[in-house]
Order: sequence, then structure tokens, then C-alpha cells
Amino acid sequence: MSVWADKLRGSMAARFRRDRPAAALESSRTPAPFWVMVQKEFGDHIRSWRFVILLAIVTLACIGSIYTAVTALKAGVSQADNPTDTRFLFLSMFTVSDGNLPNFLTFLSFLAPLIGIAIGFDSVNSERNKGTLSRVLSQPVHRDDFLNAKFAAGLLLIAVVIFSLGLLVMGMGLFTIGYPPTPEEFGRVIITLLITTVYVGLWLNLSLLFSVRFKQAATSALAGIALWIFFLVFFSMIVNLIGNATSPSDTADAAVILRHADWMQLLSRLSPAQLFQEAASTLLLPDVRTLNPFVTQEQAYLAISAPLPFGQSLLLVWPHIVALIAETAVCFAASYVLFMRQEVRSRS
Repeated sequence: MSVWADKLRGSMAARFRRDRPAAALESSRTPAPFWVMVQKEFGDHIRSWRFVILLAIVTLACIGSIYTAVTALKAGVSQADNPTDTRFLFLSMFTVSDGNLPNFLTFLSFLAPLIGIAIGFDSVNSERNKGTLSRVLSQPVHRDDFLNAKFAAGLLLIAVVIFSLGLLVMGMGLFTIGYPPTPEEFGRVIITLLITTVYVGLWLNLSLLFSVRFKQAATSALAGIALWIFFLVFFSMIVNLIGNATSPSDTADAAVILRHADWMQLLSRLSPAQLFQEAASTLLLPDVRTLNPFVTQEQAYLAISAPLPFGQSLLLVWPHIVALIAETAVCFAASYVLFMRQEVRSRS
């Protein structure tokens, strides 16, 4: 019975394919306008000189950090007497430095947002100033597909760049130190690269929002760079000033001191740079067992002196990942609503 049913199903499918009009088959092979715009945006980014220059700067910085990491690892391993020091040696490629240059993680957290800003700061206002925005939207395409294609193409390009840099570090690590990664180390690196993609995607959405809001590309670029410098340099200073101004007295209760520390930690985690630093360092440093600055004597005494498993490290940084995704979604929703409410005219 089942064989007969399969034959009937196959004959009906063959008859349907014969009776289907050629125009319908032709239209089914035609890509959707959204994917056409994604391919066009992706190709434009790849061929632009600003992307090539920025990618060259980031790549050279990463190669320099790899060289310092290899130098530090060779010196540290040769001087180490304890064989347990070689645990998670492959992950040290991303976090160790000899002091001459920052490590790969620091370079990535410092320079990677510039890729997102460079991709998205003139995505909409340049099309508006050149008059191509009204020309594109006059075609039979959905208006939101234009902004969605800008975001999808930029995020796809960011993922390609981030994973290429990460795989470059892994390849050079295999070539220089000859130490292959364990499955746990490989999983930690892949999740860290995914978090980095989300983090750079947040800056892409911020620059998209500025490109929708401001008519001039220079204004949106300056707004994105100013926000990047603010979160990277000045936000921690402001949090420290607020912490010093609101710190309880030395005679205050321990509960008050702990509550104040929790508030300061929550305030510092409003910065996406802080969220990314904590999440990436926790995944690449398995010895990090907690992100709470205060640990009681009982917790320190009863804690097992061993690195945290991969699943537990992922659970520890899961709120950070959710917060980064939420901030990215909020920025994209703001730019989406603002773009859909704008009036589009020729040369407007």
C-alpha cells in the first residue's frame, strides 16, 4: 500500500511539473528582489577602497598580536616546569601578549567596531543624496526590503571578516606552535567569533540608524565614531566618578556595600564594549569562574580549583549575549521605524 501511494505521489508530481506553465517556472528561478539587493550591496562593500583599507589595518594589527602571542607562548612554555601550564594552550593565542603589542582579543574589541561603522554610516543618506533611493523604491519592491538588504549584506560581510580573522589566528597557531585545538577549545573560539559578529553588528545598526537620521554622510560618520570613543574611553570614567560620588561610608553595613557594587556593575554593563569584553574573556579564559567582583570566604574556600567546563562558561555569559542581541534589535527597530516614516522624494 505504501509503495502504491509513493508511485501515485510521484506521478502526480510529474504531471504537475508537465502542466506547470513555463512562465511560472521561469519566475520561480528568478531571485527575490531582497536577495538581488543583498548581492549588490555585498559586492559594493567588497569592491570599495575604504573596506579594503580598513580590513588591511585590522589584519595587520591581528598579525602583530599573533606574533606577540607566539613569542610569549614560546618563552612561557620553555620556562614552565609544571606540565599543567599547557592546558588550553591554543586559547592563549587569543589572550596572551609579550607586552609589546596588545593581544588579539584587545585588538578585536578595539578595532572591530570600526568595520561596522565603516559599512553602515552612508548606507541610506548617500543613496538619498545621489537620488538613487527614490529610483530604487519606485520599482516593484517592498520598502522595508531596502533597509533589510542593507543590514543583511553588512552583517554577512562582518561575519565573513570576523571568521576569516579567527581562522587566520587558528591556522597560524597550528603552523607556529604545532598544537592542535581540542574540541572544547574549538567550540570556545567559534562561540567567541559569533559573539564578536553580534557585537560588530550592533555598531552596524547604530551607523544605519545615524545614516537614516542624518542627511549628510559626514555627520553620521562623526556620530558613530563619537559614540564609539565614548563607550571605549569615557564611559568607564563616568561610571567611576558616579561610583566615587555615591560610595557608602567605611562604617556602612556589608549589605549596603554589596548593593552599591551591584548597581555599579549593572551601570557599567550598559556599555556594549563592557558586555563584549566580559563575554569573550570568559569564554577564552576557562579559569574565570565568576564575573561577580565580590566573592565570600566560604565561596572561595569551597570552590574547586579547576577550569570551568565549556557549558558552564556559556551559561555564565548567556545574559551578556542576550543583552548584546537585544541592543542590536533595538537599534535596528529604531532605524526601521524611522526609515518607514520618512518621506522619499527625488533628491530629498
